[in-house]
Amino acid sequence: MVRGALAILFGLFCLLFPPAAIVGLATLFGIWLIIDGVTALGVGWASRKQQNSWLLVLEGILGLVAGFLSIVWPQITALVLVFFVGWWAIVTGALEVWGAIRLREQITGEFWMALAGVISILFGVYVILFPGAGILSVLWLIAVFSIAFGVSLIALGWRLRGINERHQGQFAPGGSNP
Repeated sequence: MVRGALAILFGLFCLLFPPAAIVGLATLFGIWLIIDGVTALGVGWASRKQQNSWLLVLEGILGLVAGFLSIVWPQITALVLVFFVGWWAIVTGALEVWGAIRLREQITGEFWMALAGVISILFGVYVILFPGAGILSVLWLIAVFSIAFGVSLIALGWRLRGINERHQGQFAPGGSNP
């Protein structure tokens, strides 16, 4: 239930304070990149006698640089992430349309797969053409997800609490044991 409450608070923070939430998310992403970079460097250094260990060292260095830049310039990081989401949506949408065309002789309802692909492409183009709105859209999606996730966890917590109380009463001294 505590995780649920924190998720709801995080979602509300994202909705009520978008600029701070964007900077915060980009900064957290940067911290994660630094931790991942240090880990990759450590593993690469520890396995330096093995073939291709230099790839892990390179990955670690790139992670450290990207993490540092994400912390120093969180707005640019957010913008890059939005462009990444936009291009991802365009590529996956194109693959869905292509898949629907290829599968039209083997399945029925391929129209819906193609439509999903077109919607994905349109979303990607929108995000790339209007990155500011794209950043807010992604932030709102994260916020709505976080709030819904939090409500679900709280509901689960209440349900598990009720089950626990029933079982404790059932097996308690003086209770009605089966």
